[in-house]
Amino acid sequence: MKRSSCLIALAASLLAAPAAFANADLAQKKNCMSCHQVDKKVVGPAYKDVAAKYKGQKDAVAYLTERILKGSVPGKIVFGGPMGMPPNAQVTEAEAKQLATWVLSIK
Repeated sequence: MKRSSCLIALAASLLAAPAAFANADLAQKKNCMSCHQVDKKVVGPAYKDVAAKYKGQKDAVAYLTERILKGSVPGKIVFGGPMGMPPNAQVTEAEAKQLATWVLSIK
């Protein structure tokens, strides 16, 4: 019984791995990586820092989806720095939700 649980967990992790790469590819395709990187601040914060800031917040996916679509709130720069995030007109709502979910999964 224990062995089958391990096999199921292994299979699930292998199926999830391509999704993580697909989301990184989506971030690259939608030019998110021009201002963000996974592990270092560029123009905007590192994705791992965003994930850490919103870890455990139940509305984090919805909040980040909106930020991706609409940009940062005027007059309120969340992560500091000289500028806020502009709206991303080239990203659909479904893509924004996918990107937000991916960002929050980064450790």
